[in-house]
Amino acid sequence: MQIALFHNEVTDEQLIREIEKSHAIKSVTQRSSKTSVLHLNEVLDLEQRNHLRHLGNLHSTDIGFIPHHFDASKIKVLAMDMDSTLINIECIDEIADAVGKKEEVSTITEAAMRGEIKDFSESLRRRVALLKGVPASALEEVFAQRLRLNQGAQELIEGAHAKGIHTLLVSGGFTFFTEKLKAQLQLRETHANQLQINDGILTGEVVGKIVDGAAKAAYVEACCLALGTSKHAAVTIGDGSNDLQMMNGAGLSIGYRAKPTVKEKVDIAFDHVGLNAWLDLL
Repeated sequence: MQIALFHNEVTDEQLIREIEKSHAIKSVTQRSSKTSVLHLNEVLDLEQRNHLRHLGNLHSTDIGFIPHHFDASKIKVLAMDMDSTLINIECIDEIADAVGKKEEVSTITEAAMRGEIKDFSESLRRRVALLKGVPASALEEVFAQRLRLNQGAQELIEGAHAKGIHTLLVSGGFTFFTEKLKAQLQLRETHANQLQINDGILTGEVVGKIVDGAAKAAYVEACCLALGTSKHAAVTIGDGSNDLQMMNGAGLSIGYRAKPTVKEKVDIAFDHVGLNAWLDLL
């Protein structure tokens, strides 16, 4: 089995020695000054993985577990969530802040991302309904004043494009923001929900079918099919339970500052390093 160590500065040799106390390391491959891959003689169970992740956290290092089917030479698709993954905010919460309803909306958002609300579509409709009457100009204000790219996002997209990887942004958020990010980052493809706007005012409704977890997975699979490859050729990145379906069966699944329910299911959980760190595996 292979495990990857991602650090913000340089690989922590002390951490490797600590891992070696309980696991037989066959060899170490240094992928960069910040990333090492350890080749083990064993397959780790969930308890062992959680222990190593905890150990990594003590050293400000993210430890990931590379699945046996991961083939760096065959990665063709990078599928990403937007809110709290590629960018620093949940856009709907910030729009709600314009009308003093952020707390009410964010409570639903957090519950949905933790998986406590099983029907994402219903949770989104409830939240969007609270935006009725908000001027559309609030969207521009959120983009210009509050939205920022998360650590390593720019480098992630540039690095993926340099490798010929198709970049796909699949969001349960809104097209207003995904389209702007598409233009800014030269993303190849984006999918999200469209807010209904009449006379410059949000109606509190969404136009068309909602992009939920199943839709995200379908977009990833369709993208892979269009490129003549399988989902094993995709790397997926997200933070909430709504991302789990698109992550299932991917070549590599990554949680970025993810909810606990997501962390326990992904191959790699980034709590310390930036979004671009996994590119060292290519």
